[in-house]
Amino acid sequence: MLDSLRNLGRTFIGKVLVALLILGTASFGISNVIFDLGGNTVARVGDADISAREFQRSYNAQLNQYAQQTGRVPTPAEAESLGIPSVVLMRLGADTALARLGQTYGLGVSDSRLGQMVRQDPSFAGAVGQFDRASFVRVLQQSGFTEAEYFELQAQAARRQQLSAAFLADYSLPETAMQLVGRYAGDTRTIDYFVLGDESLLPPAEPTEEELAAYLTENQSRFRTVETRTAQIMILSPQSLADGIDITEEAIAAEFERTRDQRAASERRTIQQVVLNTDALRSAFEEGLAAGRSFDDLVDETGASVIELGTLARSEVADPNLAREAFALDPSTFAIIPGIGGRRAINVTAIESGSTATLDETRDPIRQSLALAEARRQQTQVLDQIEEFRAALRPLPEIAERFGLTVETVDVSATGAGLEGIEELPAGGSQLVATALFAAVEGRLAPGVALGSNAHAWFDLEAIEPARDQTLDEVRDAVVAAITAERTAAALAEQVDTVVARLDGGEDFANVAISLNQFPELSPPLGRNGDGSAVLTTEVAEAVFSGGIGHSGAARNANGDYVIFKVVDVVPAPEGSAERVRDFLQTSARNALYAEFVSGLRDTAGLRINQQALTNLLATATGN
Repeated sequence: MLDSLRNLGRTFIGKVLVALLILGTASFGISNVIFDLGGNTVARVGDADISAREFQRSYNAQLNQYAQQTGRVPTPAEAESLGIPSVVLMRLGADTALARLGQTYGLGVSDSRLGQMVRQDPSFAGAVGQFDRASFVRVLQQSGFTEAEYFELQAQAARRQQLSAAFLADYSLPETAMQLVGRYAGDTRTIDYFVLGDESLLPPAEPTEEELAAYLTENQSRFRTVETRTAQIMILSPQSLADGIDITEEAIAAEFERTRDQRAASERRTIQQVVLNTDALRSAFEEGLAAGRSFDDLVDETGASVIELGTLARSEVADPNLAREAFALDPSTFAIIPGIGGRRAINVTAIESGSTATLDETRDPIRQSLALAEARRQQTQVLDQIEEFRAALRPLPEIAERFGLTVETVDVSATGAGLEGIEELPAGGSQLVATALFAAVEGRLAPGVALGSNAHAWFDLEAIEPARDQTLDEVRDAVVAAITAERTAAALAEQVDTVVARLDGGEDFANVAISLNQFPELSPPLGRNGDGSAVLTTEVAEAVFSGGIGHSGAARNANGDYVIFKVVDVVPAPEGSAERVRDFLQTSARNALYAEFVSGLRDTAGLRINQQALTNLLATATGN
């Protein structure tokens, strides 16, 4: 059968049939993969391609942004569930659609303007704050850009800015809306108020024995103990092993001699510079230097702008020319040296002399460093020996004494509570030990617990205290306190409801306050964020701003007390206030319009996705 098909394929009729088969499958959409989008194209907007390289770079940048916020890079499945691939594709599609429109209108940016943008970008500045070619190359390499790609991206960004400025330059919100925003953000209110708290009430009656017993029965889960396990625990880590290692004085002295230069403090100098970017400025400083005039006098005379470079060690100055001249300069004069943007005058205003460390000053740090290094060298061997002793059922105290370790006896809960006092336990190790401890069986040897790459724990389970219901005698004080707190809160809420009802009924605010032995206070003008104290908080201000003059009510503050208030004055926002809020709203409205325009532009051009190429990229892409 197969031989017949092969023979047919070699004939003219067979070749015609194969061609018809390809054309037939193309009518069902397969041409989109074979003839339309190549394997290096993730998507196409109109006639412009989004390459796999563009997508991967943007996708990795999005993953890295997520990692900076959460502390970890999401898995491909997590990234897809968060919609990250779709967000990246929509953004790239929008940028591509805008780039096509900009090219249609002949928008662009000149080479000289691109060069100026690069020189002004702080990402490429060197130690002296000016453009540094080495920094430029390094940043591009770290970001995965070639120079051509970077300049093309900058040109596209410039086109987008020109389009945005052209379409939205004259857009503004209606004046009425701006006034409402200004009033909302800038209005203030003055209130009469007093505070009702627990101290405003008489103490509730003491609960009876029957009430205590009934309350405990109904709320036993709140007073039930948790299971705890008593265990002896031993930790092996470089630090715990180092604590038992003795370092000789000879070794300390030898290490001090070896690292003496590294332990000396370097000389530091406070450096200033003036960029001599005009002929007049350059002539003034050159003539002043020749005449022996001071740097400060020339700055005062010319009005030159002084750049403070800070107090730096020679190794901290990235520009080798500046480092050489500044650290050879006599503080009584200044120097003129070449720079990227022209010549510059440098001046040293202060010198911090370097110091030489002594053996006595560095003995303890050297001892700790050597002990830690020796502990790291020994750790694998010690780990194997401990496991052998554990297999021989040797008790933990005996093993600990042999290797200079310590054993702690602690009561541990399933959450790891009780392990806080073990200093050698690394971060995150408490839950690992607790999980292993609660999986252990009394009377059986428990395996060691790996706590990361550099620490291990061993334990012997000594006793188990099961969770149980507590008797009233054990928790009497806690039950009394709980009942008292609930009764006090209920009585206070009832009193507040009564007070608010009296105010709503038209009673005078001051009379109501005096009847409760309270004296009303007049607040400062309150904004919507309150006055910044724990009394007149944002929550209180929200209640205050829900009505105008004469509005009264109550709200709980940060102390848990109730603020009873009445609005006595409303001060409208002054003209021109809340400018930041108004500007923010104006910008948000423009951004929303721009986003809608870009979305429509992308949809009109048509966004087609090469699903196979996208799937392959998502399977391999990771944040960098």
